[in-house]
Amino acid sequence: MRDVVVYSLLSLDGVAEEPGDWMFEADEDVLTNLAGVISSQDDVLLGRGTYDYWADYWPTSDVQPFADFINGTTKHVFTSSRLSATWSATTVVEEPAVPYVERLRQGPGGDVGVHGSIRLAQGLLAADLVDRLELVVVPTLAGSGRRLFTHQVDLRRLALTKATPSVTGCVFLGYQRP
Repeated sequence: MRDVVVYSLLSLDGVAEEPGDWMFEADEDVLTNLAGVISSQDDVLLGRGTYDYWADYWPTSDVQPFADFINGTTKHVFTSSRLSATWSATTVVEEPAVPYVERLRQGPGGDVGVHGSIRLAQGLLAADLVDRLELVVVPTLAGSGRRLFTHQVDLRRLALTKATPSVTGCVFLGYQRP
């Protein structure tokens, strides 16, 4: 079975929305950590909002290692409205995420990543479909914005797999199902 991996940048007070507003610098450690996380992924799940936001930026970006990864990886975009996908390797999904992701996990391939899409990640967490969390905690208090961990989920214990600081004070945390 494939692992579903949520990768998220979080402020110290838990804000996940638009890290460009509160993440002041991405040091080499952040990029190295990201490269490690995406190296095992060959599918990405995106919500419609993230797709619309990213589709104008990433196809022409040279920000590595993410640009090559996201442009070459199959993107499954969940939407309830019509989408004319212009970004390469995009699959439009008009069905609910939970049954689709359950089937995708059973298929062949590497890890399935969730990047950016807060509401989608929350729904998959609530449905107990997330196998691993890869979090980058940034030493900033954002104050306001959407948070990743706000939905009601059943009590569960996760195993810590990584807790590594960067030179600029970010902390890389990895958790997985025991």
